[in-house]
Amino acid sequence: MHARRWLRTPALALALAAASPALWAQEIVVSAAASLTNAFQAVGQAWEKAHPGHKATFNFAASGALLAQMQQGAPVDVFASADQPTMDKAVAANLITPGSRADFVKNELVLVVPAKSALAPKALGDLSGPDYRRIAAGTPASVPVGRYTMNVVEQAGLAAPLQPKWIYGESVRQVLDYVARGEVDAGFVYRTDALVKKDDTRVALVVPTTSPVTYPIAQLAASKQPAAAQSFIAFVKGPQGQQILGSFGFSRP
Repeated sequence: MHARRWLRTPALALALAAASPALWAQEIVVSAAASLTNAFQAVGQAWEKAHPGHKATFNFAASGALLAQMQQGAPVDVFASADQPTMDKAVAANLITPGSRADFVKNELVLVVPAKSALAPKALGDLSGPDYRRIAAGTPASVPVGRYTMNVVEQAGLAAPLQPKWIYGESVRQVLDYVARGEVDAGFVYRTDALVKKDDTRVALVVPTTSPVTYPIAQLAASKQPAAAQSFIAFVKGPQGQQILGSFGFSRP
C-alpha cells in the first residue's frame, strides 16, 4: 500500500515522465523533392523504427520552392533535391554543412500519356503533330524535371513547335496529376512518378538526358538536430534505405 502511494508522488511522476522516449524525441524536418514523396515516407518510417525516440517530419515540394523556403529562414535539418543545380545554389548560399552533401539515388525522365489515351508517340518529334495539343512539364525555373525536359526539347530542335503547347506544373506530381486526369495529352515526369499512378498513366517513351538525373542530399548548416540529421542521411545512403528507395523504382547513383 505504501509502495503504491510512493509511486503516485509528484516527484516520481515527473521523473517517469522525463524518462519517456517521447520527451527525448529528436525530431528533424526533411525538405525533399516532390518525386521522393512516397519513397521518403517509407524511409522515414523505417528510420524511426530503427532509431527509437527519433522522428522525421517531411516537407515535399519542387526543389526550387524548397530552396526558396530555406533561403527565407525555414527551419530545415535535411535537404534532398531532384537535381544538382538546386543543391549547388544551396551550397553557394552557405545553407549546407560542408562535407555533408552526397548523391543517393538516380532516376530517369519519361514521357507519359493518359492510360485511356489512344495516342502512342514513338518519338519526341511526334509531339509537334496536331494530335498533341496540350503537353505538361514542370516549370523550368523551379522544377528540376522541367529543366531536364526543356534541355531535351531544345536539343531535339522542338522548342519552337512545342512552345504554345506547354501546360506548366508547380511540381512533378502536379504534372503527373494533369496526365492521370486526362487534362493534357502527354507529360514529362520521372520514371518513379509514373509508377505511382501506373493505373492512370502509361510510359510512352524513356527520354535520355544529357546529364544523369541524380539526387543529392545534405545536412543544413542551421540544423538544430545535427546528429539526428546525420543519422537520417546515413540511413538513406545505407543498405536498408537503398533497398526501400529501390522498391520505389529509384536506382543507385
